[in-house]
Amino acid sequence: MSTAEASAQTTPVSPKRADARRNRERVLAAAREAFARGGESTALEEIARRAGVGIGTLYRHFPNRQALLEALYVNEVEEVCRSAERLDDADPWQALNDWFERLIGYLATKRALAHELMNYLDADAALFKECRAGLFSAGEPLLKRAQDAGAVRPDVEFSQVMHMVVGISKIPGDPDQIEHILRVALDGLRYQPQA
Repeated sequence: MSTAEASAQTTPVSPKRADARRNRERVLAAAREAFARGGESTALEEIARRAGVGIGTLYRHFPNRQALLEALYVNEVEEVCRSAERLDDADPWQALNDWFERLIGYLATKRALAHELMNYLDADAALFKECRAGLFSAGEPLLKRAQDAGAVRPDVEFSQVMHMVVGISKIPGDPDQIEHILRVALDGLRYQPQA
């Protein structure tokens, strides 16, 4: 089951008409920005206004708040996963770094979304499990490739790196400071031959 299938119970299928697809994407983009800034307090009317569509258009695509949250959550995860595919030809160390930078950007939006989704779903919901599995499927090969190239220490597992990155992303404060801490932590993954 894909991450998209995990949310199919409340999220309608993507529209086929080009204008409807554009409106749906505009709503998702506006919701991403609004939830990252305003969190749970963001009204659907505000999202529709930011997207430049009427509230009826928003509800045609997302019949309720939960459907919008789930679609946005899945969309964000799928974007992070697709970004791994675009790094296939990059230097293994740089590819891993670039992917984790994209992941950190996603985690900033995820914090607000996941907190609100917990009003509708429990932590073991299929949506969360499928999204987590998708992230592991995308990121594990990047770590393995960097390890095989001798760029990353061989004694770490992807789950350990994910715990580290997610933990760092939860630090309150300035995003630039959090990015610096992430850089320091990722540099700690580099392989250092024993003297």
